[in-house]
Amino acid sequence: MKIHEYQGKDLLRAAGVSVPRGIVVRSADEAAAAFDELGGEVVVVKSQIHAGGRGKGRFVEEPEQSGVVLVRSAQEARENASRMIGNTLVTIQTGPEGKRVETLFVEEGLDIARELYLGIVIDRESSSPVLIVSTEGGMAIEEVAVETPEKIFNEPFDVVDGLSAERALAVGESLGLEGVALETAVELFPALCRFFVESDCSLTEINPLVVTGGGGLLCLDTKMSFDDNAMFRHESFEGLRDLNEEDPSEVRAGAAGLSYVNLDGNIGCLVNGAGLAMSTMDLIKLHGGEPANFLDVGGGAGVDAVTEAFRIILDDSNVKAILVNIFGGIMQCDTIVEALLGAYENVGITVPLVVRLEGTNVEMAREMLEASDRDILTASDLTDAAQKVVGTLSV
Repeated sequence: MKIHEYQGKDLLRAAGVSVPRGIVVRSADEAAAAFDELGGEVVVVKSQIHAGGRGKGRFVEEPEQSGVVLVRSAQEARENASRMIGNTLVTIQTGPEGKRVETLFVEEGLDIARELYLGIVIDRESSSPVLIVSTEGGMAIEEVAVETPEKIFNEPFDVVDGLSAERALAVGESLGLEGVALETAVELFPALCRFFVESDCSLTEINPLVVTGGGGLLCLDTKMSFDDNAMFRHESFEGLRDLNEEDPSEVRAGAAGLSYVNLDGNIGCLVNGAGLAMSTMDLIKLHGGEPANFLDVGGGAGVDAVTEAFRIILDDSNVKAILVNIFGGIMQCDTIVEALLGAYENVGITVPLVVRLEGTNVEMAREMLEASDRDILTASDLTDAAQKVVGTLSV
């Protein structure tokens, strides 16, 4: 689950981490009032969408308007906000379709001496979270990693013990911090690492982390996402979810208990088991096709859930063929076939359909397919299924 910048800063503030003062607004008049309330000579008006690169992004309807802008008066805040709210912002992370901006965050201006990068993610190699820092704040960390990897410093830490003050000091020194900034870092870095673990984050990114003119450290921008599988431990986070920022098909699938990710290809996949789903997509690509989705119906899905899975796949206009790959353990093959035949009746399958079945009640399921007299291709194994579904697109 992703959240907006202003929501992430609320969580950080509650965790004792220093962030700038800011006000959430949803109209041009509110933006002007926020300027006056913050009481400074300069404020920053920031678009709130689930994507990075907002400062370099541009609005479809207002090509000269940036997604993040400095303003020096209440009137400037009002004028910029009126061009931003309700319009579509395109950034390097949104894709050409962009995202519609409904909310802005008006934040106090700061005296910035330096910009740094800080991020925390899970490192699969060390099987632990890792603190990543760089002197190149404000830039895309992916570009820094390619062009100047020597400017990135990694510090793995234990999920129980956290980041020690000694290691935090070493990280701060690697960034060239001194004086008040270094003293602050020794407290800030462990606090952020603790927040990452306790909140079950999959990403906590501060870009930039700024050194102010007075020598302090502030989290000027933040991006966060959380492990969906751990949200049962954080009921209060559910209110942070913005469904308008999520793919409608993925939201719909989640409501039906399905694991679904929309992709760019044209072969729909309906599989039980995440590992089998990944293998299915790999085999489709190996034989020259492109999967349109990841869809795991799980081990205990019933007829209704599987029927909804077919509806979601078929609602994607890019889908030109469907591959059903079921290994029946808990999920019985005849249940899948019952749902598949029901989808023919209730939804209407108008694209080629390839089915590969193995496992519990497989013979019964195959007999049901044969007796249905439907135009369904069956496959003997996964390779055969991938080859057949890719082959239907060249006919």
